[in-house]
Amino acid sequence: MKTLTMKGLLATLTFLFLTQGIIVNAQENKEQECNIKYNLFRVDAKNKNYDLAYDNWLWTFENCPDLSINIYKIGSDIADYRYQKATTEAEKQVAKDLVVKVFKQRLQYFPNDNPAKIYSDWADFLYKTGSPETEYFEFFEKAYKTNPEEMGVKAIPLYYEGIIKRNKDNNVQFIFDMYDNLTDVINRKVDNFSKKLEDFQTMETNGVELSDTQKNNRVAYSQNMESLGMVASLITDMSEEFATCERLIPLYQAEFESHKTDITWLSRSVDRLQNKGCTDSDLYDQIVEVYINADPSSNAYISYANLQLKKGDENKALEYFKKAVNLETDNFKKAEILFKIAQIMQGKGRLAEARTYAYQALESRPSLGKAYLLIAQMYASSARTCGGGGVFGERMVYQAALEKAYKAKSVDPSISTLANKFINSYGSKAPTTLDVFNENLTSGSSWRINCWIGESVRVP
Repeated sequence: MKTLTMKGLLATLTFLFLTQGIIVNAQENKEQECNIKYNLFRVDAKNKNYDLAYDNWLWTFENCPDLSINIYKIGSDIADYRYQKATTEAEKQVAKDLVVKVFKQRLQYFPNDNPAKIYSDWADFLYKTGSPETEYFEFFEKAYKTNPEEMGVKAIPLYYEGIIKRNKDNNVQFIFDMYDNLTDVINRKVDNFSKKLEDFQTMETNGVELSDTQKNNRVAYSQNMESLGMVASLITDMSEEFATCERLIPLYQAEFESHKTDITWLSRSVDRLQNKGCTDSDLYDQIVEVYINADPSSNAYISYANLQLKKGDENKALEYFKKAVNLETDNFKKAEILFKIAQIMQGKGRLAEARTYAYQALESRPSLGKAYLLIAQMYASSARTCGGGGVFGERMVYQAALEKAYKAKSVDPSISTLANKFINSYGSKAPTTLDVFNENLTSGSSWRINCWIGESVRVP
């Protein structure tokens, strides 16, 4: 064996040190270049200058894949822009491949950062680009199984459409189950946005000025709530073909004995039979009786109260609705029960009490827009009796109803479509500028409405 001389050993060590230094310097230079190009493309992208941002982003994407999640968040916009800008089929295919690569690489380097949202966005993109349904449904399925509440708003009806297509001939029950599941997802998303909007409202009430980011978020939350309201209606319409009493009753009859201890099954069956107007069947009564014994909860009391309404015993129904209120700890659910009591009071003609319960519902959930719409309806129905015997007085009652409809829309964007119908109706009956002039009144002054309403309203 050849023995290294001292001189040879020193030469070897020197070479190793120099080599290591070159490697370290190269690494440092690359890290520095990564940070420079990363910051450059972020600035350009922030200004929506995606053409200028592209080269620096692409270099960072390919050479520094684990530097920051923003490479992928911003990169999705840049890559999608390239796709939208493409004019030939070849260009579109290259751009499409790049978008898909962004999704794949993000899941590779940041697998725990909202993967369900990535699968959902991936599916949305494939749908938008005309890919086969079998291709994009796979990613909707992954999104739902990973975390359904992270699915995009547009993804929900597209996913449900795929569920219907695959199960309409052999598993209608699964279609119903998925409708319930997706409706729950929508409701939770709406509740989440509602709570965030309520936080902003509380801040403003307390004199706190919202930041630009918070203002932008408020707009985004409102738009999402409005979209979710439309999606909820859409998937309900999609299920109409299957959710008929002729289908539901035999289906639940066959499953009833084996599901008597399944609280979820009992609750959903009662809700669907009730929502579809199938409460005349003996099966509905049987399920409700089993449900309240199996789970003496707020939800069960609500179902039992609805059964009493079916039997015409409103007093007993109110008793159980109030029991449900006392048991319920979730303010959003409590608001729904109080709203139901308000509706019953309205039906009995006890309008002042109905309004009281509607306001109690709003105390539990300030964003419950339909409570304001209920009050608006009651005001409008009392225009003649509370208008003081004159045409202008009647119109001012409609003005009061109009203000409640506007309030409903402002606190709950998810019911904007419905609220707009009320606004258009009451707006056409409220006083005009000429009416105000003829009454020798000043716009913005106060007008007192007597009767059970007992409220002052602003002259338009």
